[in-house]
Amino acid sequence: MSKKQYRFGVVGTGMISEFHAQAFAAMENAEMVAAFDMNPERAAAFGEKHGCASYGDLDSFLAHPELDAVTICTPSGAHLDPALAAAKAGKHVIVEKPLEVTIEKIDAMKKACEESVTQLISILPRRFYPSTKALKSAIDEGRFGQLTLAEAQIKWYRTQEYYDSGAWRGTWALDGGGALMNQSIHTIDLLLHLMGPVKRVSAFAGQEAHTRIEVEDVAVAILEFENGARGVIQGSTTCYSKTGHPAQVQICGMEGSVFMVDEQFSVWDFKDERESDAKVLEEFGLNADQGGQGAADPSAIDFSWHQRNFEEAIAAIEEGRESIVGCEEGRRPVELICAIYKSAQSGGQVVELPLEATPDFKNFGEGK
Repeated sequence: MSKKQYRFGVVGTGMISEFHAQAFAAMENAEMVAAFDMNPERAAAFGEKHGCASYGDLDSFLAHPELDAVTICTPSGAHLDPALAAAKAGKHVIVEKPLEVTIEKIDAMKKACEESVTQLISILPRRFYPSTKALKSAIDEGRFGQLTLAEAQIKWYRTQEYYDSGAWRGTWALDGGGALMNQSIHTIDLLLHLMGPVKRVSAFAGQEAHTRIEVEDVAVAILEFENGARGVIQGSTTCYSKTGHPAQVQICGMEGSVFMVDEQFSVWDFKDERESDAKVLEEFGLNADQGGQGAADPSAIDFSWHQRNFEEAIAAIEEGRESIVGCEEGRRPVELICAIYKSAQSGGQVVELPLEATPDFKNFGEGK
């Protein structure tokens, strides 16, 4: 572990910033020293709670003494400007999901950090589950044989009050999309991390249960991966549950199948059985009583995976290497989701990847 104490500042003091604060408090080589919010009173309240300086002016925040890096927790479509300003000030930039809501904005952030020789790192916490590492190792070792079918299920629930709680929620400009871009992106990233790039997609989406929003609350996409496997993504915020349905990723091949339920496995089944399989199931086997993290309550997540994400960021900075959750990794799920939206708004027409540009999306709500 690094002996240097890295000093972080947070941009935006909404709900997710609390998990950043908890993660930094749990780390030996990191400290949160400053917070910025466009609402100075909210910044001050956050600063008082967490024992850090507070600012209502971004330039003053970035001039805070000994600030090494910033984490950006603003609404999704408001990540670009603070990222550009932080890069210009020579600070490393760590950004909440999604990295931004268009591929053009992400590319602009990448260019700014390259020019300032600073890191641009994504928050992709599901990459750091020990169970994810076990599953990725099984894929890399060829235990599935020919990969044939994969699925991501994000059957979550959000009330109308959730969307009404902030003017940015459910808008193209600041939310960048709905059930896919906001709630499903971590699971979609996990699917890409495990299965590799998508070649083409066909999708259908709509707004079925919520009003006064522009974006989708239900979507289904059919995928063809570059490795030849097919896949399905189901994402929704209309699936009621008191505790929330866990997000699931299912991977199947000619010689193995694994069904991942949040951090656990309901199926871990391989043709070439190994002694280590029993240990995997003992450690990560499904607890049937467990609800889904963030599935019904967006504040019900575990900060420890943010902590692992920040630890990787510091390691990448110290070693002068590209982070394993760097810009390109954060860009991939955004590009795929934009391709899904493009297909859905064309009535399910096949869309090839990579995208040449982010389309202009029309409202799914149709005046609801």
